[in-house]
Amino acid sequence: MALPDGSQLFIGDGGLETVMIFEERLELPEFASFTLLRDEAGRAALRRYYEGFLAIAAEHGTGFTFDPPTWRASERWGEALGYSPAEIADLNREAVAFAREVCERAAGQVPVSITGTIGPEGDGYSPDSFLSPAEAEDYHATQVAVFAAEGVDMISAMTITYAEEGVGIVRAAAAAGLPVSVSFTVETDGRLPSGEPLREAVERLDAETGGAALYQMINCAHPTHFAAELAGEDAWLDRIGGVRANASRRSHAELDEAEELDAGDPEELGAEYAALEQRLPELRVVGGCCGTDQRHVASICAQLAVGGR
Repeated sequence: MALPDGSQLFIGDGGLETVMIFEERLELPEFASFTLLRDEAGRAALRRYYEGFLAIAAEHGTGFTFDPPTWRASERWGEALGYSPAEIADLNREAVAFAREVCERAAGQVPVSITGTIGPEGDGYSPDSFLSPAEAEDYHATQVAVFAAEGVDMISAMTITYAEEGVGIVRAAAAAGLPVSVSFTVETDGRLPSGEPLREAVERLDAETGGAALYQMINCAHPTHFAAELAGEDAWLDRIGGVRANASRRSHAELDEAEELDAGDPEELGAEYAALEQRLPELRVVGGCCGTDQRHVASICAQLAVGGR
């Protein structure tokens, strides 16, 4: 078991779904990458993808948070794709087993944290439903229980759009005895899609869970969308332990309508991470999100290393 506890820099992967759609030319109905586990071509693409990031971690002496393709593998999204709750549970188990298989083949001496990766119950760009903390805990507890039974190292909730859902996920993970991180996404104005300021969401999550999350994160937004929110030396900034940014400066609405990949500039993105490092004293996990691939994460690693890592 290797946790991103701040003692060593960990990298995450990149924009899994955008890589699979735009680079591997694979179909992802409902943006659900867990469907790739159902055939060998999909599994081979996933294997190449994760092995590339493990190689970057080995080259730069970092750990790796292995987020299996389970971001959409919850009941609502499974139902939309025609899967029963039992089939979705099996696919979550299969995803964890796949992660272990890839690590056995490629990890070497890289410290790896296998996470149970959870996504929002609703849309990750524009929430179409709002659960109370109790409703969110109940909804996500099913997926968390499967991950707990499979022995993952921690729960990683990504692209959360409002604080109440994050609170419910933290409570579900705590009830299962698992460490957890929660990553909020923001719009171009630095606020969550719900309209809540980032600082308020971070502080509220801790206040309503007793600070139970191992750390919090920001993902699925370009650094220019949230860098201004990170000014100053307030205590809440110590809780931001991870960033997985988009390559593109476009808004969520613009990305949702895009028919071509906007991969941005990997070197520029790496420089922006180096600037963020100066504002986030507890930064311990870096990676990418929509539009990023191994080039971007390698650039981030190299430029953080220049900054004294």
